[in-house]
Parts: sequence; C-alpha cells; structure tokens
Amino acid sequence: MASPPASPTSPRRADLLPPRELAALGGLELLSRAVVEGFLMGLHRSPHRGFSAEFAELRGYRPGDEIRHIDWRMYARSDRFYIKQFEEETNLRAYLLLDVSASMDWSSSPETLPTKLWYGQLLTAALALLLLRQGDRTGLGIFDDQVREWLPDRGGRRQRGEILRRLQGVRAQGTTDPGEALKTAALRLRRRGLVVLVSDLLLDPQPAVRSLRFLRHRGHQVMVFHLLDPGERDLQGTGSIRFRDPETGDELKVDVPEMRRDYRAAVDRAVEEWRRSLRPHGIDHHLLDTSLPLSRALRLALAKRARLG
Repeated sequence: MASPPASPTSPRRADLLPPRELAALGGLELLSRAVVEGFLMGLHRSPHRGFSAEFAELRGYRPGDEIRHIDWRMYARSDRFYIKQFEEETNLRAYLLLDVSASMDWSSSPETLPTKLWYGQLLTAALALLLLRQGDRTGLGIFDDQVREWLPDRGGRRQRGEILRRLQGVRAQGTTDPGEALKTAALRLRRRGLVVLVSDLLLDPQPAVRSLRFLRHRGHQVMVFHLLDPGERDLQGTGSIRFRDPETGDELKVDVPEMRRDYRAAVDRAVEEWRRSLRPHGIDHHLLDTSLPLSRALRLALAKRARLG
C-alpha cells in the first residue's frame, strides 16, 4: 500500500531543519537519530544514486531476497523495499574529535540560535551514528587544552550508546589546543583511518596545522569541520560594543560601524588561511555556519567515506 501524500503539516526531515527549530525537539540521542534517519531517507529517495549505493547497510530489494530482511520502516516512509545488509566489518577506523573549549559555548543570539558547542555535539553524534551504521569502528576524543575524554574505536550498538553518553556529559571549559587529541589519534590508528576534527578553530593555527599534517603523513584521511556562528562573521548592532574573549578574559571596546568592513575582511582572511594551510596537503576543510542544517556536513562526510572504499 502506498504512503499517503505529504501534507503541509507533515514532519520535515530533521537533517534539513535549521538548528533553532531542531533544538526545541528533544535531547541529543533523539535528535541525532532523527537527523541520521532523515538524511538516509533523503539519500534513498535521491536520483543521485552514487551516495546511497555506497552506504552498506541498505540496498534495493531484488527478486530472491528473503522477506525477513526487508526494512519495513523504510518501506513505510518511502513506499520502496530496501534490504538490510549484514556485511563483515569494514577495515576503516575513525576518530571523531570534538572541541569543548570555552569559546565553543557561545551564540550570537542565545534566544534563537544554539551555541557552537550544541551544534558540534549534535554533528559529532550524527557522524558517529552514520559511521557505525556503515560498519566502521568509531572512536571519540573530547578536548580543550587537554584530552578530557577518550573512547577507543569500536563498533556495534554498545559503542553507539557510549559515544552518546560521553557527548551528553560535556561542558565547555579551558582554551583550545587539539594537539594532544590529534597525537593520540595518530598513535591509536595503526591501520588506515579517518580523523574528523570539529572545532571553531579559535586557536594558534601553526601547531594545529603541524599536527593535522602529521596525520596525513602517516597515511590517514583528515576532515576539519570549522564551526562559525553567523555573528562571528558579521558584526551586528550600532554604536560601541565591548568584546570579551571567553577563554582569556581579555576585553576590547570597538565602534561597530567603523569596524564592520575590516572585521569581515579579517574573518575571511583567517578562514582562507586555514584552507590554504590544509588543502594542499589533502586535508579537507569545510566551513559550517551554525545557523544552517546538518545535511551538508553529513553529505560531505559520507562522500569522503565512500572514496575510502
């Protein structure tokens, strides 16, 4: 029986919801599952089959497949039959590294926009679920100026629950230094691996770039998701405003109209410098606006995973 056509009041896919709407729907576990399920449903409906063909857990039904392996939830949503695949674990190992420094606990509009930390937590949780459903062993590192939590790479449902538990308990503190977390990941990944760094990159770039290049030198694939609150790119307001560094406590008073153009140019230069420092070495750098849905980040990650085989 075909599913009824969607009405104007039908729920929208969670991966396409802006964070201001998503944050009101529930906690980290519920949201991460909803985001990943919505994203995968979008892949299976997409005419661009290259992405869904690379996802190992589901494939289209073929004559002769056992009915007991049909994913009935996907059928209810898409009116198409998909088969759950039970393949051997892949050789890929992944580490997701989340920055929880004090600068991440900030939003330019606290009434309507979640903090960078909330966005990073949800993105990291969704990436973990996506990789684990793919069959990849996935680990987690949580850091500020030191490693606060480290979960070795494993697979399976228990690992999924443990990653969510660790992420739910994080609190922003300290300054930012991913060096130790990146070094730990490099030492733990003895076989080919994928390292994903989620951070606002408000740090001294040179040591971080050296650590990221070291990972590439050891043969690992590296992705950097650079989180940027929209208020960090464009100064809002009029008159004078006082800026305070949440990590150091330093303050600076500026005249907004005079500073707006120079400020935007400085931010753009800083972002471009990260790109120039990383991309020639095969390190993916992706700028993510924390007011936008997570679907783009998940698509980038899955495309990267597909290229690794």
